[in-house]
Amino acid sequence: MGLNSLTYPLQYEDLRLKTDSELTLDIDRIDEPVNHEIGFAGIIGKSSGLRQVLQMVETVAVGNSTVLLLGETGTGKELIARAIHNYSPRGARPFVKLNCAAIPTGLLESELFGHERGSFTGAIAQKIGRLELAHQGSLFLDEIGDIPLELQPKLLRVLQEREFERLGNTRTQKVDVRIVAATHRDLEGMILEKQFRSDLYYRVNVFPIRVPPLRERPEDIPLLVEHFVQEATRRMHKTIDTIPSETVDALIQYRWPGNIRELENVIERAVILSPGPVLRLSHRDLKSRVMPGQGIDRNQTLEEVERNHILATLKETRWVLSGPNGAASRLGLNRSTLYFRMKKLGIVRSVDSIVKV
Repeated sequence: MGLNSLTYPLQYEDLRLKTDSELTLDIDRIDEPVNHEIGFAGIIGKSSGLRQVLQMVETVAVGNSTVLLLGETGTGKELIARAIHNYSPRGARPFVKLNCAAIPTGLLESELFGHERGSFTGAIAQKIGRLELAHQGSLFLDEIGDIPLELQPKLLRVLQEREFERLGNTRTQKVDVRIVAATHRDLEGMILEKQFRSDLYYRVNVFPIRVPPLRERPEDIPLLVEHFVQEATRRMHKTIDTIPSETVDALIQYRWPGNIRELENVIERAVILSPGPVLRLSHRDLKSRVMPGQGIDRNQTLEEVERNHILATLKETRWVLSGPNGAASRLGLNRSTLYFRMKKLGIVRSVDSIVKV
């Protein structure tokens, strides 16, 4: 199936900016889906970088090769993984995902391979692992760089031999599963630091795809903004049909360290705060976020900049880490990743920062 045959018909003729006195991105057809430009469900954009990624997706989807998605947090790697599955011969079979960074190390093996009743304290019943659930389908291992060293040989065996055992069971089980992995970490650097096995890396890195960050896809931002406005207004039963051109310009110029996830959060907040049909986005909201070359003491180290940015976000959210309005969501991070960064940077909530409700 060719890429052109997957393209949705255009919902909007163009996205031309109007004069400064006018407003742009009129959302007159708020009940219709936003223009995806490219016909992979859920993936929005028209940039050359995204097109290259989806051409690679189309190429690799038809086979069974292991795919490694590389890119920053919040760039949409899960959507790319799902597209690989959907456009493969396994598309009608299960698509199972496992975030290796979100599960405590002691439970990750059980989540992946499953366990038998009584195999360890607390194992009161048999559990089918994600690997087994994905039989004849695809298993998406997000943040594969966070898999502990002691578990990596077992995953390597799955990739090489297509077999495994549940915890507490000696019977070997065969599994037919395609692995799609993703990471924002430098796996080659981790190999040098002896944090990631080289043999596992070469098995995973069969077909690497780099997913570009949002700052490299500025032409996709208007489409994404329109989509997120539509989604937010539907959920909140609000009407917003116009986005000012200066707002679009500000969003394009911002560097988006949290990528698409951060953009979605910013738009949701703007929809909540907009009293009428025009999207109102405070420029202070963007300026308060760390932007390269703006509002940064050049004598600070990168670690100090990161620490100050995380601290500022924690104060804004009253030290709420999880949830749609929590610090992790605003920063475009998983809660476990944020907790790890806080621990590494020595960020501890002081007694006087606790707000009584």
